[in-house]
Amino acid sequence: MFAGILLIAVFCAALAGCGKGTYDDGYEAGFSAGVESVVGNEAPAETEAAPEEAYGKEGFVLITDVIPDAILEIRYYSTFNFVGERVDSYEAPVAYLTKEAAAALKNVSDELMAQGYRIKIYDAYRPQTAVDHFKAWAEDLEATEMKPYFYPEVDKSELFDKGYIAAKSGHSRGSTVDLTLVDMMTGRELDMGGGFDYFGELSHPDYTETLTQEQIDNRMILREAMVNNGFRPLPEEWWHFTLENEPYPDTYFDFPVDMPED
Repeated sequence: MFAGILLIAVFCAALAGCGKGTYDDGYEAGFSAGVESVVGNEAPAETEAAPEEAYGKEGFVLITDVIPDAILEIRYYSTFNFVGERVDSYEAPVAYLTKEAAAALKNVSDELMAQGYRIKIYDAYRPQTAVDHFKAWAEDLEATEMKPYFYPEVDKSELFDKGYIAAKSGHSRGSTVDLTLVDMMTGRELDMGGGFDYFGELSHPDYTETLTQEQIDNRMILREAMVNNGFRPLPEEWWHFTLENEPYPDTYFDFPVDMPED
């Protein structure tokens, strides 16, 4: 109990400097609520990650600077993720996107808020170092502590072959976001019929076999708003969207996810 209180205090202190957006410290609740699917690792051609000094954060913004009403639950800053520990280069519970993607996401947020929903961000820009961490974890076949939550139906030895883990991720290009919706009246997430980062068919946007009509409709609310504002979905993950006209389609960045300097 003391450790949990201390962790929340650390999160709150980190966010005090942001002054915008909302950070959802809901990881403990997530364990009991069930889980969700993965990495959105399209497997692009091998390209060197851009050095920070070459590109830095000049073309990027904090999502909450553009969308103050966005809720943040940055899973890779926490231990509630398929790795089971904080992921390398996630140094603060914040989220970056390219300026173009953030502007398009602002339009999504405005459209959805008019319908009574806020967006909740699980992940956005992802450093190449973090993707390397995923790769190293996947190669360690003994590290299966989070299997019951994130990949109960998949043998860990198959994560590369099935495309759940790859050497590169579109997230590192800075215009991809993982998100869900929160009902503004109840403050609760919409029921999408499956959680973020769950490795399996249940996460496919067009999966309907065991879903209720409400769950199918909820997925469509998110999908339609994203597509209407210039994002394309990933066929394997209901929460994953990439800006169609992303500004850095061939560049994989590697600056850390951290608090901006004053």
